[in-house]
Amino acid sequence: MHPRLLFICALISLFGGSTALTAWALSYGSRHRILDLPQARSSHTVPTPRGGGAGLVITFLMFVLFAGWRAVIDARLAAALVGGGFAVALTGALDDRFKLPARFRIAIHFLASIWALWMLRGAPPLYLGWAVWNWGWIGDLVCLIGIAWMINLYNFMDGIDGLAGLEAICASMLSALLLARSGLEGLSQSALMLAAASAGFLVWNWSPAKVFMGDVGSGFLGFVFGVLAVSSAKQRPWLLWPWLILLSVFIVDASLTLMRRLVSGKQWYQAHRSHAYQHAAKRWGSHSKVTLMIAAVNAAWLFPLAWGACIWPAAGSLFALVAIVPLVYTASRYDAGREAPAAEVTLSAEEQEPYARLTAFEGDDAESGKFAAKAGR
Repeated sequence: MHPRLLFICALISLFGGSTALTAWALSYGSRHRILDLPQARSSHTVPTPRGGGAGLVITFLMFVLFAGWRAVIDARLAAALVGGGFAVALTGALDDRFKLPARFRIAIHFLASIWALWMLRGAPPLYLGWAVWNWGWIGDLVCLIGIAWMINLYNFMDGIDGLAGLEAICASMLSALLLARSGLEGLSQSALMLAAASAGFLVWNWSPAKVFMGDVGSGFLGFVFGVLAVSSAKQRPWLLWPWLILLSVFIVDASLTLMRRLVSGKQWYQAHRSHAYQHAAKRWGSHSKVTLMIAAVNAAWLFPLAWGACIWPAAGSLFALVAIVPLVYTASRYDAGREAPAAEVTLSAEEQEPYARLTAFEGDDAESGKFAAKAGR
């Protein structure tokens, strides 16, 4: 079979496999009552199964194992993705089911990041345009924190229907073009496979979502993007700037929200509804409008700048600055980090029914049709 035709068949297989496994996760979550419950900090109004991201995790890791075996990608990159990605996904799956302590989750995230950096033989040099800085242990520390932060910020940004899935598709497909142009065919193919797996999940997650990604999928996607960025920059140092640009919507919103919450003395890891995209969804009255607008920003604003940073590497940091400054302004205008006044969530009699069987598991009280969940979107 022609290699290009074989690759197309692989893309279709990953999409179909992810779609089918997400449907299974939906069914499993419904049967076993693994649900996100509506609360004052939620962006949904009915109990919805979570953990649907397991489908994209399984299908993408199967591809990585095959690609590493066939030398499509470097064996050390495959080991970094499989070992660290599995640890992050498993921790997320357990947290979706049992609610693990935050310290335990963060410890696993850092261990997975350490594993990835060790397999990739440390951080890439920092390309400054006029010089390449081999920043040694400082670079290792920055990349360690960066990958761990990507795991968590992607989880934080998975708060409205379709957003995390469509962002993964945009970032994967657009980065694949840049990686192909830079001569990194294996990484480019890996990014496209991630897009196919994410698209299979999005079939079930588009507004109104039938299943949520859960920590199993969101943390995994953040980890994979962090590892792909480091791996590509190890081979083409200037590619760190295009990656920063392509992921900047999520990075800016999550980082600005975190800083404002820390300054105000709030616990950063607790569920909240103070991200810019959540305020936008409330103002616009639509999840899909916000998600599509962010996709448009990725394609029409960020991708041309990332392409420019790839063509003119010496100006990479300048392109990144041009990309990020308007996003910081926009996130500030949409009150990133400032929580709106809490409102009670009142459910109909039909919507209340699942709670009667969930209270023992979730530990929530149910009175007069008003409920509060431990965590929510």
